Amino acid sequence: MTDELRRGRASLAFSFLVQGVTFALLVTRIPAIQDRYGISDGLLPVFLAAVPILAGVGSVGTEWLVKRVAPSRVLRWAQPVVLLALLGVGAGDALWQVAVALGAFGLSVGALDASMNMLGVSLQRAYGRSIMLGFHAAYSLGGIAGASLAWAGAHWDLSLFVSYLPVVVVLLPAALVGSRWYVDAKAAKAAGAVDGAGEGKGGPVVFKLLLPLCLVMTFAYIGDSTVSNWSAKYLQDVLGSSEEVSTVPYNVYMVMTLLGRGLGDLGVRRFGAVAVVRAGSVVGALGFAIVAVAPGAWVGILGFTVLGLGLCVIVPQTFAAAGRLFPGASDAAVARLNIFNYVGFLIGSPLVGALGDAWNYRGAMLVPMVLVLVTLLYARSFAPGADRYGDGHERPRTADVGRGSNGL
Repeated sequence: MTDELRRGRASLAFSFLVQGVTFALLVTRIPAIQDRYGISDGLLPVFLAAVPILAGVGSVGTEWLVKRVAPSRVLRWAQPVVLLALLGVGAGDALWQVAVALGAFGLSVGALDASMNMLGVSLQRAYGRSIMLGFHAAYSLGGIAGASLAWAGAHWDLSLFVSYLPVVVVLLPAALVGSRWYVDAKAAKAAGAVDGAGEGKGGPVVFKLLLPLCLVMTFAYIGDSTVSNWSAKYLQDVLGSSEEVSTVPYNVYMVMTLLGRGLGDLGVRRFGAVAVVRAGSVVGALGFAIVAVAPGAWVGILGFTVLGLGLCVIVPQTFAAAGRLFPGASDAAVARLNIFNYVGFLIGSPLVGALGDAWNYRGAMLVPMVLVLVTLLYARSFAPGADRYGDGHERPRTADVGRGSNGL
């Protein structure tokens, strides 16, 4: 590995961490945002849905943009816009102002998510081994830090602007400095990559072949949004916990995603992506099952803990698999796959809420459990040299020959 690749890996990991901090600061202060701008309960879902919809638009736009400029340039300027949009959410005092800020956040976060994962896929190919989970572990670490900062802001009754300003002042220039060392696909190839994958050239992305990974991405984010949106309510309303204890599940969930992703790359290198994804699906489904039958709050917390350990490995490996499936057009594949991140968020929370109201919340937890288990049907899509020919047979690519069954 060259110094250029090592610096590129470190700078991209920092970008993932910054995004984890930023996103956590937004979503954990939604009640404060609602109070500041007087957003009604009826209007709040519209604002919350608009962000992932616009993020999907941003991801689609990024697919077009990276045909003309390198993903590293997209990421270099998308991340500051995301940070400034977060600050804008805390700085306004009128409804239209928060609408503009959230719109800018959604569009730029779609470009940021897509370009970060494009760079991650090309760097993994350059390294010739699994490193994608490590990037997402940095995101989890950032999420824990951001949630902690949000708790401190709420605890000390700080305004949103006062809470957000120091974070933006520190992270924005640091992200700009770190962006000097981003390594895109062409640079990775020059620095020692095995081939030119991810340059946005080559054969087109065939959606029929990408569809299994799109479904897996959707199911994973339905599960993730269930935890982020419903874990506190479930513990308090269904399992009878106190308000203080109801904040614990999401925290332990994030800690377990950090732990699972931190160790996950070792598992992929040792056992292969297929085995890791299968194990993650089973463990994630087990977590939902424990939550659904939990007799009390602490067993419920155990279920959410198990959930974090299982779900955390699926999304990073889905991006990596898309890059392998379309080695000549991995940027386009990642951009299209990234849309289903937001589809999962849009579906997950309303689905669980509607089922909980119409049936009961214990039963509602079984639906994401089943969807996560469906991932087992598509596990072969994560294999190196997975079927691109539509006949059910795997054919190794030239770049995979000699790497062994776990080569990435």
